[in-house]
Amino acid sequence: MLQVSRTPQIFDVVVIGSGAGGGTAVKVLTDAGIRVALLEAGPMLTPEKDFKEHVWPYQVDHRGAGPHADMYFGRQQWGYFAAPNGYWDVPGEPYTVAQGDEWKWFRSRILGGRTNHYGRISLRFSDYDFQPEDGLTDPWPVTYDEMSPYYDKAEGFIGVTGTKEGLRTAPDGNFLPPIAPRVHEVLVQKACGKLNIPCIPSRMAMLTKSVNGRAACHYCGQCGRGCFSASAFSSSQAMIFPAMKTGKLTVFTGAMARELVTDGSGKVTAVSYVDKATRTEKQIRCRAVVVAASACESARLLLNSKSPRFPNGIANTSGAVGRYLTDSVGYALGGSVPAMAGMPRHNSDGIGGMHVYVPWWLYGDKNKNFPRGYHIEIGGGFGMPQLGTFSGVCERYQGYGKQLKDHIWEEFGANVGFAGRGEMIPNQNSYCEIDPKRVDQWGIPVLRFHFQWSDSEINQVRHMRQTFVSMIEAMGGRVTGPIPDPKTAGISPGGFIIHEAGAVRMGADPKSSALNKYCQAHDVKNLFVCDAAPFVSQPDKNVTLSIVAFAWRSSEYLAEEMRKGNV
Repeated sequence: MLQVSRTPQIFDVVVIGSGAGGGTAVKVLTDAGIRVALLEAGPMLTPEKDFKEHVWPYQVDHRGAGPHADMYFGRQQWGYFAAPNGYWDVPGEPYTVAQGDEWKWFRSRILGGRTNHYGRISLRFSDYDFQPEDGLTDPWPVTYDEMSPYYDKAEGFIGVTGTKEGLRTAPDGNFLPPIAPRVHEVLVQKACGKLNIPCIPSRMAMLTKSVNGRAACHYCGQCGRGCFSASAFSSSQAMIFPAMKTGKLTVFTGAMARELVTDGSGKVTAVSYVDKATRTEKQIRCRAVVVAASACESARLLLNSKSPRFPNGIANTSGAVGRYLTDSVGYALGGSVPAMAGMPRHNSDGIGGMHVYVPWWLYGDKNKNFPRGYHIEIGGGFGMPQLGTFSGVCERYQGYGKQLKDHIWEEFGANVGFAGRGEMIPNQNSYCEIDPKRVDQWGIPVLRFHFQWSDSEINQVRHMRQTFVSMIEAMGGRVTGPIPDPKTAGISPGGFIIHEAGAVRMGADPKSSALNKYCQAHDVKNLFVCDAAPFVSQPDKNVTLSIVAFAWRSSEYLAEEMRKGNV
């Protein structure tokens, strides 16, 4: 039997996971003077060593090709030129997928998690996202008015660009100045004007002026590689590193959380984890715990935390843990625009990602054959040429030598891409559970995924394609992407957009939800979940800003409850 080593110190709070939710919890709790232990399954982050910012393709082996080069379905890391330790398949940490289903699970294993390299698109959920008017999903136990002050705090701290537009589908926020559109984005805006579709400055967690000691962006456009200046938000640089300097935070890296340990009353008294370096089990004692390991990892931890009091997993009296799993609906299409062909080469980097985007514009439309909606993300410009940049040109044109090079030169910078990110309606066929036959290399039972899109999502993707074709043609361009399979319409695999949410949902009724409006477990008053797992539905907005806002609110509530002696 394992000899479990227990910490002599009892921490006020243990936070599990160091991404957007865990980083926010660490910041808010340590600011309140609370002693926090942070568990991270990966190593410590050292930006100067780990980030790939300002590295040229010719400076690395094989121009970045190799086992880590495949950006999407590679077996290992998420591309050489991405910030470190993001994996589709984590070595030694498998998961399984039910026969006939498809699910891709991206995980980060380093301090700061996905915030080191995510797109940093930062959109508020709308009032109708929290209180839906069509009855297709359950109402959230909070309203937009309750969350708006926490969106203000989140945006003010992390720094989000934007403009006041007065759109119900895209609530205005506490914005930094926007950045001007690039050439392809000006043409997109003009095309959208012809189609009566709004195209507004993007809302990105990248600084256009200095905030909280973080420098303004220098527009290198390499935010996915990490950001030395911390101009692009990451929880590691903006939240965790400053908290370490307070003396209130102790960080445990290489710590794979295995189980939440409870006493006879059902209260969490310790977190059991595997120390990867020694392959031994250890426990950290605590007064309260914040689980923020990412939606599915958090569900896995709760389901694996079984006891006589919680035979189906801690905080799972309702049976809701693992259920209501969603991901953003995704579809992408590109086009070639002759008006941009042969443009003089110039630096069009700007911030990493889009300078403008299209918010949902058909709310309340009765003529469409799908519920809810989607927003449109925009790509193009003169990106840094690297491995695979011109693969599309090579597929479209036969030949080699000067003829092929001329096509590449002509089309460089003349392409535009559109990506839809839409709302999925939770369904009973999409959930995760513990696989009874598989464990990871640490002996911890793994997740088995079940995932299916419904006709609602398939029809939404068909609408995306029609819209993208219309936009490309309005620019005077031609579609270059393939014609999708009529059955699937080209919809993204489940999990592929990396916006997974749900699986430990909040609600007013303990019989149908695991958490209350403060992301506090109905069954266990000293247990909080602060990532996207509590989300009741999957709005057409990227989840990270809302993770930060909800984690901020939950952490303030936890600090006050601890002060009162209720936790």
